[in-house]
Amino acid sequence: MANNRILPYTSIFIKLLKGPMEYVEKSSWEKLLQYKTELTAFLQQLGLTLVLDEQDGYAYIRHAGTADDEEEGTEVTWMQRRPLTYEESIMLVLLREMMAEFEVGEATSRELIKKRREIKEYAELFFKENASRVKFLKEIDRLIDKAEENGFLDRHENHEVADEQKFRIKKIIKAKVDGEVLEQFKQQLSEHAAQRI
Repeated sequence: MANNRILPYTSIFIKLLKGPMEYVEKSSWEKLLQYKTELTAFLQQLGLTLVLDEQDGYAYIRHAGTADDEEEGTEVTWMQRRPLTYEESIMLVLLREMMAEFEVGEATSRELIKKRREIKEYAELFFKENASRVKFLKEIDRLIDKAEENGFLDRHENHEVADEQKFRIKKIIKAKVDGEVLEQFKQQLSEHAAQRI
């Protein structure tokens, strides 16, 4: 007789296939922690690895191979990969830099919440302004929206004034932009600043 029992972590597996998971999804997060050993073993059979950061409260799955051997066509692809443009990548690095500054500072909260206006002001320091200021600010707005669409920002609070809208910068950004990438970016920025003098 066939064993038709549904695995107790099936719903968590499906959630993780759709994208990263965070501790703010309380019941799912508790279930993930409860079944992490079984889920890890199950994922290994599919050529996947569970990446779980309990301290920052996020989890996602990736291919079991290292990041270096992700050659196209050599493996079954489970997760959707979204290529980022250069500007979108810079916006992520800037959001990650904001996160780093927040974590070094005297944070009274676990979450980093910023208004759209604050993100724009921070980004303006790093993006080259084009001839039209209105067009320039629209582009930064687009990059903020794209970061939200890609799951790195979470609309925390709507506001009738768009610039007063609040976003939570999600800790999963630390998995996409690690400390090494951040350091390289800072190095490039200081070199770029030195050339402009």
